Amino acid sequence: MIHRRAALAAAGAGVALACVAVAGPDAALAHGLVGREDLPIPRWLFAWAAAVVLVVSFVGLAVLWPRPRLEDPPDGRRLLRVPAAAAEAIGGALGIAAFAAVAYAGLAGTQTATANLAPTAIYVVFWVGFPFASFLFGDVFRLLNPWRAAARAVAWVAGRLARGELPAPLPYPERLGRWPVALGILGFAWVELVYANRDDPSQLAVMALAYAAAQLIGMSLFGIEPWSRRADAFGVYFGLFARLSPLRWRGGTLELRRPLSGVPSLAVVPGTVAVLCVMIGTTSFDGFSNGPTWSSLAPHIQSFFGDLGLGPEHALEAAFTVGLLAVVGIIGGLYRMGIAGMRSIDPSRSSEDLARRFVHTLIPIALAYVVAHYFSLLAYQVQAVAYLASDPLGNGSNLLGTASSTIDYGIITSTGIWYVQVAALVLGHACGLALAHDRALVLYRSPRDATRSQYWMLAVMVAFTSLGLWLLSAQAQ
Repeated sequence: MIHRRAALAAAGAGVALACVAVAGPDAALAHGLVGREDLPIPRWLFAWAAAVVLVVSFVGLAVLWPRPRLEDPPDGRRLLRVPAAAAEAIGGALGIAAFAAVAYAGLAGTQTATANLAPTAIYVVFWVGFPFASFLFGDVFRLLNPWRAAARAVAWVAGRLARGELPAPLPYPERLGRWPVALGILGFAWVELVYANRDDPSQLAVMALAYAAAQLIGMSLFGIEPWSRRADAFGVYFGLFARLSPLRWRGGTLELRRPLSGVPSLAVVPGTVAVLCVMIGTTSFDGFSNGPTWSSLAPHIQSFFGDLGLGPEHALEAAFTVGLLAVVGIIGGLYRMGIAGMRSIDPSRSSEDLARRFVHTLIPIALAYVVAHYFSLLAYQVQAVAYLASDPLGNGSNLLGTASSTIDYGIITSTGIWYVQVAALVLGHACGLALAHDRALVLYRSPRDATRSQYWMLAVMVAFTSLGLWLLSAQAQ
């Protein structure tokens, strides 16, 4: 049986390795590197090595992983116990205070983006920092979530003041699922990557306040927890990354759990596939939009919208909007192609059912893309918080005594960044393969069918890895 599995696995290697050829020998210069001459070995070697690692991982899974190990994991080991109510109160208060400080800085401070706390806090600490923190420490954003904390505080006060029971919230519409999250993440990415005034502190503050108001309205209508689990774009986004963490907060207990064991239990509701495709697609477009291919395409698309009557700025925004949506669509298409191939093993299963059952395998890939594209940004720009927090309004104050600090660009070398980025891509896709193999063992009648079904997922993973390496190379072309 082992030899049969090995033969079946090896048969998929040709399909997978064919995908890496698309990347070509030039597809491997990382986002944020100073120059390709800093690389210790030829860059083409990384693309092929990444594909080989995935193929070897596939063969290893086929031979050494004959039964599911992640679908029903054992309970985690308790590491720490704290009073849940106190942790919620303190974390919520800190979250509200931080949100208020950032919003106030954006509205009342200097409108120079590099001197105001708001842009760095939103784009670096919040958007990039929390995915890293969620992976390392579990769902910390849930504890700090300012709009959830504000809603809980209002509900607590209302419960004490009300003479009778408060009205029951409306049932959350099942058809709505996580579609608000997909739209919310896409909207934030549009502001970050497309909007011409993305760095305007006051406009960022207004949008942050508008989002918080929308969350409070949603929670008041449908309940705090149902809305937080389904419709809070950032709460769900960071929570998905937290499922990869070996640490899990349950009540007031911090537990250590088996790696990846938090991912298969994801409740797949309408819109979940769209959320993961948006997560990967928007990060992909960030890399693609900085490369020569997009630089050659964008002017033509801009001219098209200009001919329709849009001014230069809005025409450029329209062009970038088209590019953003196109890349998200390409990511969704790659995933659907893998699912369509997988269906050939058991035609009785619909493509939609398979897409929902395997969508959790995209979570480590989404994190891998975040790490690969934004690690250097986080490593360098998070240091700016030291002087921005001391002078949040940019008016010359020195509240913390750190206003004169600077960014140390020697904290990590360009080669070190390159290794982190490539390692993130390879490990992320290897984890996606492991999750897909584990789920296939549950769905299919025999390990042989499970392995055969994953030829297509291997091809998808190699394609995603090659795409990621090519996108990383784009900024240095």
